[in-house]
Amino acid sequence: MLHLRIIVPSDKTTRVADLLQADRAVTNVIVLPGAARSPAGDAVVCDVVREGASNLLAALRELGVDRDGSIMMERVDTVLSRSAERADRRVPGFGVDAVVWEEIEHTTGEETRLSAAYLTFLTVATILAGIGVLLDQPILIVGAMVVGPEFGPLAALCVGLVRRRGALVRRSLVALGAGFPIAMAATVLATWGLDAAGLVERSMLTDPRPLTDFIWRPDALSWVVGVLGGVAGMLSLTSAKAGTLVGVLISVTTVPAAANAAVALAYGVPDEAAGSAVQLLVNVAAIVAAGVLTLLVQRVAWRRPR
Repeated sequence: MLHLRIIVPSDKTTRVADLLQADRAVTNVIVLPGAARSPAGDAVVCDVVREGASNLLAALRELGVDRDGSIMMERVDTVLSRSAERADRRVPGFGVDAVVWEEIEHTTGEETRLSAAYLTFLTVATILAGIGVLLDQPILIVGAMVVGPEFGPLAALCVGLVRRRGALVRRSLVALGAGFPIAMAATVLATWGLDAAGLVERSMLTDPRPLTDFIWRPDALSWVVGVLGGVAGMLSLTSAKAGTLVGVLISVTTVPAAANAAVALAYGVPDEAAGSAVQLLVNVAAIVAAGVLTLLVQRVAWRRPR
């Protein structure tokens, strides 16, 4: 269930209250006249089951509440209420399957900012994966996959394409297009530094690496894994199952492929650099294609008569 706190201009309060009371998905409606100061107006609070949240938010925005007032939404983990149970039974479907588009846009939009934290996480993950490649250690590769923040912009790109949000698409492309080259350049420098310190050497890359050489050898399974990761990742975001997202992060080789390419460039091994670059592009394309398809299916499923 979701909790809404709405600030409504006084001349629209009656319409908003009637809208909430008439909605089968809404319960616990409270109207506080004159309670809001900035922006000025009345405060209205209510609870809504996830299955009906998108329709309600769309109706509120049609009334201009988001423009003239404010709408705040937060998740409620536990509700002990007979009326809330009745609202949940009245609305078809399951909350875990429901897509709240405004929530998804906001969540993924936050992940597209080219912030210092984003660049730091991506750089650290890529350097860590580069060390894992040289040591042929899958544990370090898995750790780098978990640390890498690149799935956020990829998910935002999918949402932007489906929702036709040009600004979200542009920010996502900037985050990916600038983030990976910066992280890879830092990994090249780190590799040179570690080599100068005698901690790594070129033979560690060129010698057989049975546990990690799949990173630079893309094949048909690379596309399959990317597609499955894109589907699972998008479902984890729309259903708010963070535990599933962790599994997605350790199943696709975006950061490891970028790291392998950077290390190969540092040591002048063009075939590995090219193979890793192809692996990276295959994974990104597969994730985006699968994510967009998943969102389109969910949109159609929730639009059909229930």
